Amino acid sequence: MNEEINMSKTEWDLEILKTKGDEQFDNYWNKLERSYQEFIKKWKERKDYLEKPEVLKEALDEYELLLQEYASGGRITYYYALRNQQDQNDIEIKAKLAKIEDKATKLGNEIQFFSLNIAKIPIESQKSFLTSKSLTDYKHFLEKSFSESAHLLTEPEEKIMNLKASTSHSKWVEMVERLISKEVRKIIIDKEEVEKNFWELVSLTSDTKKEVRDQAAKYVNEIIVKVYDVAEEEINAILTDKKVDDELRKFSRPDQARHLGDDLDTRVVDSLVRAVTKNFDIPKKFYELKAKLLGQKKLAYHERNVPYGKIEKKYSYEESVRLVHEVLNNLDQEFGEIFKGFVQGGNIDVKPRKGKSGGAFCIHFGKNLPTYILLNHTERLQDVLTIAHETGHGINNELIKRKQNSINFGTPVSTAECASTFMEDFVLQKLMNDADDELKLTLMIMKLGDDVSTIFRQIACYNFESELHKEVRDKGFLSKEDIGKIFQKHMSAYMGPAVEQDPGSENWWVYWSHIRRMFYVYSYSSGLLISKSMQNKVKNDKKFVEKVKEFLSAGEADSPKNIFLKMGIDISDENFWEEGIKEVRTLLVETEELAKKLGKTK
Repeated sequence: MNEEINMSKTEWDLEILKTKGDEQFDNYWNKLERSYQEFIKKWKERKDYLEKPEVLKEALDEYELLLQEYASGGRITYYYALRNQQDQNDIEIKAKLAKIEDKATKLGNEIQFFSLNIAKIPIESQKSFLTSKSLTDYKHFLEKSFSESAHLLTEPEEKIMNLKASTSHSKWVEMVERLISKEVRKIIIDKEEVEKNFWELVSLTSDTKKEVRDQAAKYVNEIIVKVYDVAEEEINAILTDKKVDDELRKFSRPDQARHLGDDLDTRVVDSLVRAVTKNFDIPKKFYELKAKLLGQKKLAYHERNVPYGKIEKKYSYEESVRLVHEVLNNLDQEFGEIFKGFVQGGNIDVKPRKGKSGGAFCIHFGKNLPTYILLNHTERLQDVLTIAHETGHGINNELIKRKQNSINFGTPVSTAECASTFMEDFVLQKLMNDADDELKLTLMIMKLGDDVSTIFRQIACYNFESELHKEVRDKGFLSKEDIGKIFQKHMSAYMGPAVEQDPGSENWWVYWSHIRRMFYVYSYSSGLLISKSMQNKVKNDKKFVEKVKEFLSAGEADSPKNIFLKMGIDISDENFWEEGIKEVRTLLVETEELAKKLGKTK
């Protein structure tokens, strides 16, 4: 039976960050700057830390303490970044955030000498640092630094790269997001006219009532067209900026920087992409089955996520929290306690609002700062899974805080989605275990839909990104129509003929934020396939959850490959990805058989 949880806080409580207002923030910022300047003054002109392991240990200890309190501009930057997500139309907040981020970037530039100097320690001297017992806690940080050295520029050049990042990338992206977030439309639901923002409309494209989802899709297309020309300029600008960055850093391919930053061998990602792409027959068969079950010859593009069956039940936030908490608590009581802390502590912003950022995410800024989760909960079952997904990220963050220093605090993208999909799948599996055949079929379709979206759709998007970057580099500029054709080509490649690529759907790249993060999407696929392995081990031996917790606590203290090898998982083996994909194929066969048994298909 679930313990009592206080769910009265449904918006972020940011007081722990703000304390006594802007005046207090001014004092905080002054202290932050003094701390940075003291570190710079002490180490800027010294070279002995590049020659003696014991001196580097002293410097890294001081650097780690600086990051504990002031990483990424500390709590003042965190506060305004979160406020901006709550209301992207608040110009005053946006202006304050921009000013603070500019200051933080300049401070980051001033201290960048430290990491650059470490990365460029001569190869012949690196072994003495890597084998030093005094530097054990920083060993993998040093390994990564040495591997990145070939792609680093001089200190003045790195400062320029940091300064231009805002104007050449983030402000372009923010502009499109802001234009989209401003848009609202009136839509008829149950004979009542209601006003919905863009992200609510996107959610409604999967409504069980066809007239609602078709109406919502019409308005989504209408809003996209309104920002279409701006998005064309935006995507070309950020892709060209990426091209320039890669040329300066001597990366041979557009996704190489992502792999290096994620501490992953490019060959591992290539093997994942190949394995998933060659199994695109799985999602094609799934959509064919789903169309039959829904009594349609083909699904419209926006209908691919329409729920099948009788899951019209609304899941209130309160009910969703109880369900997720029960599952997490059964897995491990520490998981349950962390989630309870998020709910009761005002760490979750729950409801959609005009101006609020769309979708869902989990964010953290540093070892000494709280984790926050953003939701746009509309009482669908999918929203329950979203809570579990984002909480997985949050649990990951909190466990790392407890075990790692600030230098190792974080997760490379290659492993970040493992925790989220691990927690999400156990929540869905609980529902399936208690279901009769009719409900089980519904949930199996939901599970397949989730697997298809997470594994196959994301790799189709990765393939889209790869071609998009190549074409921009070859041609210099791509029209929105050309981008649409490339997008439609790759969406069709995994959806197959059972999903109609109807007019307007080729433009839905406009609001897909993940492609603005450059090759980030592969991690959803790798994360789910890896988490399937962890799930199976936990099901076979509940004590294995302790190994899972070790992984969730590891942060960046070791490479993903080594972390997983300790769990008996070899992600460098191409057959590993095939094994996970076979599980999806098996589920598809079982679902087809159950649908036939129930007389739903011939």
